Amino acid sequence: MANYLQGLRRRREDRTDAETRGGDTGEQRIAVIGLGRFGSSLAAELMRRGWDVLGIDDDERLVQRYSDSLTHAAVADCTDDEVLRQLGVHEFTSAVVGIGTDIEASILTTSNLLDAGVPNIWAKAISRQHGKILERLGAHHVVLPEHEMGERVAHLVTGKMLDFIEFDDDFALVKTVAPKVATGVPLGVSAVRTKHGVTVVGIKRPGHDFTYATAETVVRPGDVLIVTGKTPAVEAFANLS
Repeated sequence: MANYLQGLRRRREDRTDAETRGGDTGEQRIAVIGLGRFGSSLAAELMRRGWDVLGIDDDERLVQRYSDSLTHAAVADCTDDEVLRQLGVHEFTSAVVGIGTDIEASILTTSNLLDAGVPNIWAKAISRQHGKILERLGAHHVVLPEHEMGERVAHLVTGKMLDFIEFDDDFALVKTVAPKVATGVPLGVSAVRTKHGVTVVGIKRPGHDFTYATAETVVRPGDVLIVTGKTPAVEAFANLS
């Protein structure tokens, strides 16, 4: 942690010098707290997208494992608000609390980030109850990766969908092979929105890229559709033969 703090001070000085000269570093910085499977995977993807990632965990072995692949890595207990202050996390644009099994640590860390004024906080929850506590605490975004992935896979296993994403208000986006009721005529004629309560927003023919769908688009057998609507409606549409 001492080495990290020295490096952080140098970066702050460099950033201050740039700002004094009227420059803008354009830096996108995020702290990922908890480097388990979820946190480490997220941190790696953020690095791939060009973000400046500080990875934090109280397990020294995990920090050592990912220290070479992240911008910075530190061994620290983020349930201590003073530790967060020393790490300079309050200066970051975003933070992710990826702590899973220790619910108390997850809640305390999220609370410390909120007190520090981090403007965009994502927090992982391992249960609905855990998620509700984080929401009431004030976390800006709460994710339940295991629960959401379980629901998604269940839809794929039990139906004819190729992919499924559900949103909070019982609204879903589905990728599915076009059913017969939608093929052979333009979408405006098949009237899937009126008859089935869904909207076809994209279409892909074998050997071609996805393109936007219009009322004049004629769907052919074997086409793959991107469909939106209320979850029961898109489920029923995808299961049509």
